[in-house]
Amino acid sequence: MMEAVLLGTGGMLPLPDRWLSSLLVRVNGALTLFDCGEGTQIAWRQAGWSMRRLEAICLSHTHADHVAGLPGLLHAVANADRSEPIAVYGPPGTALVVRGLRTIAPYLPYEVRLTELRSGDAFPMPGGMMGSCQEGEHALPVLAYRADLPRNRAFLPERARERGVPIELWGALQRGEAVRWEGGVAEPNEVLGLPRKGLSIAYITDTRPLRELATFAAGVDLLVCEGTYGSDEDAAKAEKNTHMTFREAATLARDAAARRLWITHFSPGLDDPGVFAGNATEVFAGAVVGRDGMRGVLAYVDV
Repeated sequence: MMEAVLLGTGGMLPLPDRWLSSLLVRVNGALTLFDCGEGTQIAWRQAGWSMRRLEAICLSHTHADHVAGLPGLLHAVANADRSEPIAVYGPPGTALVVRGLRTIAPYLPYEVRLTELRSGDAFPMPGGMMGSCQEGEHALPVLAYRADLPRNRAFLPERARERGVPIELWGALQRGEAVRWEGGVAEPNEVLGLPRKGLSIAYITDTRPLRELATFAAGVDLLVCEGTYGSDEDAAKAEKNTHMTFREAATLARDAAARRLWITHFSPGLDDPGVFAGNATEVFAGAVVGRDGMRGVLAYVDV
């Protein structure tokens, strides 16, 4: 199971009723934060999830509305008594920016491990997820992220009984290990079902809707994607500023064959994003205009 909460849905600057765009994902109790603009720690407290369980931060790029909340958040996590390391990922240039921000948060009870990623890199993520990234098109280097949670093959106890496997060895077979006992040997393939689809989520913001991004997000259970501009009339502005309209975000979700789409990162001039929901749902029925604090649960589907 994967849980997600939109901590904020704003772009450029926080508003009284709209925090800056960020996403928090929980898997097996471990937390990953995507972007950390000004005020993220306040939105996090409103969500009610434990800060101590934060294990990784994935930064899309280093514009202020995506990173300026880091010093305060790192202090808040320290006050939650975390002592284990936290990994921080981002595109080239991230290390310099994070080190600069940390001049006002120099002393922490845990290590901050910085890793700069390049398009196509894969990396381990909290809770057993596997992360990957793809470059976008923006004024600064920007990365889209994908997190995949694999699912184990089903254990078939009737086959194990037929093979005479002692019950105390079943766990090893479930972990994919061959077992041996007096009078017999068993391989995992003998007692496991067919491979099963896992869960996946993609986070794409501050970029044009490149064809490569649709390929990158192919088949995800949830696509969290920017829609800075709601109106189709702002398409030229979106192209000039390397952002997306709602319709472009929905088209990306459709081309990726995503199961669900949450649109986020709204321009401060977009007073009521919901007014433009139709521009997205006309293209992709699974589109939802995000709101601060919106939550979702992704569960395995048996087919």
